[in-house]
Amino acid sequence: MASLSIPGVEDPDETGLSAPVCRTVTPDGDVLLLVPGDSAAARAAAHAQDDDLAAVMEITDVAPVSVPHRIRGRAWVAGWLTPVRNEQRAEAAMLLAERHPVGELLGIGEALQPEPAPGLHGRTAWMMLRLEVGEGAVDDLWGAEQVEPDEFATAAPDPLAAHEAELLQHLHAAHTQQVRGLCALLGDRRELCGVRDRAVPVGLDRFGLRVRFTDAEQRSFDARFDFPEPVRDVAELRRAMHLLFEAAAE
Repeated sequence: MASLSIPGVEDPDETGLSAPVCRTVTPDGDVLLLVPGDSAAARAAAHAQDDDLAAVMEITDVAPVSVPHRIRGRAWVAGWLTPVRNEQRAEAAMLLAERHPVGELLGIGEALQPEPAPGLHGRTAWMMLRLEVGEGAVDDLWGAEQVEPDEFATAAPDPLAAHEAELLQHLHAAHTQQVRGLCALLGDRRELCGVRDRAVPVGLDRFGLRVRFTDAEQRSFDARFDFPEPVRDVAELRRAMHLLFEAAAE
């Protein structure tokens, strides 16, 4: 979930300046955003002078499972916002459509017009914006940390990201006892797990699994279980999960 804010520009809907319909990162590390052409963000970018419109995108990482306190972390990317112009528009549209080939992007041809034009179902056309990253920050289970533009540009998407929700739901539905049994690997914190504790997998990436343990009094804590080595696909994930479950059962 992402929201865009521009210092000094008011959002008449008070929803965050037109939360991007979709976003992606270019090979150079810029962020491409697709927003409604009649949004406050699109108007501000179109009328900015000298391409110096400062903007901040806040990304909220929400667990795709039903648990209290679902927010797993937040990230901020700050930089300078400009419309995608001229010959860059077709290239940007193709990149967005390649990575998000559904929903509003079906009308992306409308967004390639020089000026906003009526889109599908009478809606205003979409506008593509480019956020040139100047700095970033992450605040999650491991603490808060700054992210340099070069680090942001070279970061690779997690190979499990597209499947995370489905995989977490499967683990919770089909492997409840095995997930709960992972408390055996907690060392000194093992004593925090009671007989009736509930264990819900709330995060999964190539490095490991995050589980939330909740007791009968609704007190909870999150624990991270790292894989022996990063996984590259779902097949390697299955092997890594079997190793975790086997280690907990010993």
